[in-house]
Amino acid sequence: MFERINRLQVELPPSPYADANAAAAVQELLGGKFGEMSALNNYMYQSFNFREKERLKPFYDLLAIITAEKFGHAELVAAAINRVLTGTTSPGDPNSAPKKEGLSKRNSYFFTRTAQASMPGDSMGRAWSGDHVCSSGNLVLDLLHNFYQECGARTHKMRVYEMTEHPTARALIGFLLVRSGVHVLACAKALELATGADVKSLIPIPDLSNNRFETARKYEAMGLGNKLYTFSPNDYKDVVLIWHGQNPLTGAQLEVIQGAPQGAPMPDLSEVPEEFAPGISQENFMGIAQRLRKNAGL
Repeated sequence: MFERINRLQVELPPSPYADANAAAAVQELLGGKFGEMSALNNYMYQSFNFREKERLKPFYDLLAIITAEKFGHAELVAAAINRVLTGTTSPGDPNSAPKKEGLSKRNSYFFTRTAQASMPGDSMGRAWSGDHVCSSGNLVLDLLHNFYQECGARTHKMRVYEMTEHPTARALIGFLLVRSGVHVLACAKALELATGADVKSLIPIPDLSNNRFETARKYEAMGLGNKLYTFSPNDYKDVVLIWHGQNPLTGAQLEVIQGAPQGAPMPDLSEVPEEFAPGISQENFMGIAQRLRKNAGL
């Protein structure tokens, strides 16, 4: 069972200007092969299908809590895309082609399908596919896949960071680099516990510190690279049997936090009249308000 909190996992800076091409690049981090939708569904289905939860509870707890965090990551990437897209076009008479700016952008789906908002697809507009999910039923194989997935995701984040200078996009990527580093290490430690192999010696992949990325430094300084959240007030406590000791990259002490991060206010997207979104006029809104008051007995 999931509990949803109406906050983003971390605050995103406002977008100082629209950049639909930067938003298209960030889409890879949402709906690409190594994007957050792939990560979310890998952990989620592995946790759904987990066998012998009681006997192997620390591993189940790890998959379950990362599932919850990945939901928030998908939401965060979508919020960043939406912010970076805001202001790409302006309202106008339909005959004046108010969305003609969309003709020169890489992803026309933003302007024809989603009313200038995120989509479940990659940077080229291809829809995300469940073929990216590995839920084999074999614990070691699934953990190996997750380690590979997280390292691939880290690589793609770095590449998208190098593609755009947009401050909102880079702030997002800095946070995700730090948190994906946590999940890379968590999978490595779980594999070490399950097999005895020193998978930690392989990281970081790519061989580049998060501190090389300007927007990741503050999150490293906050210690977010050492914290694993349970996203539950009472459950999944046995993950501490995996997530303990020192971070091999920094020497800092690893810490399990019971619960969720404080997060940041959820942004409110403004209307886009040229996209007919949300399609509620002032007259319609007044009618809705009257019906709500009536239903509330006011």
